[in-house]
Amino acid sequence: MFEVVAFQIAASINIRQCRNLLPLETLFSDSAELFFKNGDNRFVHIVQYGLVSFFNHTEKEIQAILKQLSSLSKDRVPYQLSEKIQVEVIPGQQKVTFNKVVLPNFDSESIRLVMMNTSQSVALDRYLEITEQLLEETNVHTKLLEKKGKLDISGNNLKRFIGKVLNIKNEISENLYIFDSPDSTWENEDLNRLDMELKQTFDLKDRYRYISERIGIIKEDLELFKDIMEHRESSRLEWIIIILILVEVLDLFVFRIFGLA
Repeated sequence: MFEVVAFQIAASINIRQCRNLLPLETLFSDSAELFFKNGDNRFVHIVQYGLVSFFNHTEKEIQAILKQLSSLSKDRVPYQLSEKIQVEVIPGQQKVTFNKVVLPNFDSESIRLVMMNTSQSVALDRYLEITEQLLEETNVHTKLLEKKGKLDISGNNLKRFIGKVLNIKNEISENLYIFDSPDSTWENEDLNRLDMELKQTFDLKDRYRYISERIGIIKEDLELFKDIMEHRESSRLEWIIIILILVEVLDLFVFRIFGLA
């Protein structure tokens, strides 16, 4: 019995520098992902979105590698989100259950799929926490709008909040590994079935859709806030113009009165 454990350690990891930092055998490498072999029956999988997973490593080995990667990590998360799943090799069998994956043979590409999907599950946990927090912050303003009929937030703070939401939305959209499958699954029916079963077991697509819907709700609320803010600014500008016109009329009126006198 083997174990896969995945961690979210940062917002991003420098993939290029990882190749030079870790003296491990590279089985797969591109601009967003690294898959290493670390001795007999041990693998390390790294995704540029701050995700690291390990296959068949001790706690001491895991912490040693994570410590090495810390220098290449940007915007480290306050605590490490993680997820585990057991892997067992039984000849002639392949199935995925809630907490265990059975593989018919010790195939590195199958193991990579397990590690990749486990990492994606951790990433979705992080995005869910972030979107729930954003929704709570948005609800504070919607409740105030309901009670007082006005927003208690400045234009600059609203713009910063909108920017924060859009950045998170873009980050989630860029993390397309949730849906993209490796090229090997296109050519191998067993790998394709394994990938689909893993996605279904981790509920990746439904969780991604749920997060996207939450982001959509927040975005709609912010659009409303922006419209209210623009209307408020427009009304203020109109009053300023009216006051200026009144001042000019009064000035002209006084000038004519005193001028005639």
